[in-house]
Amino acid sequence: MHIAIVGAGLAGLICARQLQEQGNQVVVYEKEREICGRMGTRQTELGGFDHGAQYFTASSDAFKNAIVGWRKAGWVSAWNGKLVVLENGEAESAGRSAEMLKQRYVAIPGMSALGQQLAQGLDIRTEQLVKRVEARGDQWLLNLVSDTVPADEAAGPFDAVILAIPSGQATPLLGVAPKLLAQAEQARFAPCWALMLGFQDSLDLPYDGAWVKSSRLAWIARDASKQQRRAGEHWVAHASPAWSVEHFDDDEERAKEKLLKAFHVATGSQVQPIYAHVYRWHFAQAVQPIAGDCLWDNTLRIGACGDWFKAGLDGNGRIENAYLSGLAMAESLRLAVH
Repeated sequence: MHIAIVGAGLAGLICARQLQEQGNQVVVYEKEREICGRMGTRQTELGGFDHGAQYFTASSDAFKNAIVGWRKAGWVSAWNGKLVVLENGEAESAGRSAEMLKQRYVAIPGMSALGQQLAQGLDIRTEQLVKRVEARGDQWLLNLVSDTVPADEAAGPFDAVILAIPSGQATPLLGVAPKLLAQAEQARFAPCWALMLGFQDSLDLPYDGAWVKSSRLAWIARDASKQQRRAGEHWVAHASPAWSVEHFDDDEERAKEKLLKAFHVATGSQVQPIYAHVYRWHFAQAVQPIAGDCLWDNTLRIGACGDWFKAGLDGNGRIENAYLSGLAMAESLRLAVH
């Protein structure tokens, strides 16, 4: 089969690899210049900052087995940073719940490195925004827009199309499949403002990551505490979902000023950074994932996958949800062919 996948985040990459191994011809379209989606690493003059997903854990056997292979390949490592809960500058133990005791992993030398490894051998077309999915007989055409071509162009025909993007980006393309559209519309995402900070000297904080209470921030982490990161006092802070929603339309300078102030209050440190930058994630986390592990219409041969599916897991959408959903999507196509 000739298959188009829209989105080169983890779900799309895993799905593409599985489908290619099954003997299909797969093309992945990604609207950004870089792949990996929210497993992003922003490169700066100070080195990389993991400004999206901070780490991942594993509950399912399938994901645990994948991590074993990735560790053997040298793609990921365990992160054993000291984690606490912060409130008004005071640090408390994060406790020893089952969730807290899970091993945390990070990709090396940055979170985006895992996606870059998984992308090896795949046909990925970056800076290609898919505007429409159009039927052509029993096949599909993609209407693309790109800065590299003077006008919109069509790609295809394809025997199947997979949308491996957040539900808010997938729904405009699912008008061709009303049943899938109705289901995708049930998912909910929260945005997130991310703050990246670099300091000349150590802040001497006795922890590597913290969940922050009573603050504009929800999380902070010392990026250099993760393996194979560039040395230096580099921190990443994520605003809370509520604050990010309320201030979603703030300009970057205003958001940076407010979040830097919140960082100083949360840590009790007034040291000024030598580098500060913010990034606004529109679809940061699936706060209301939907039941099942993917969507697939076997008659139309169109589907969707991503971290906005529960995939048998509890809680909000995570990296493991994306992985399991990508696997399930590929399996749906395999069963459709056979």
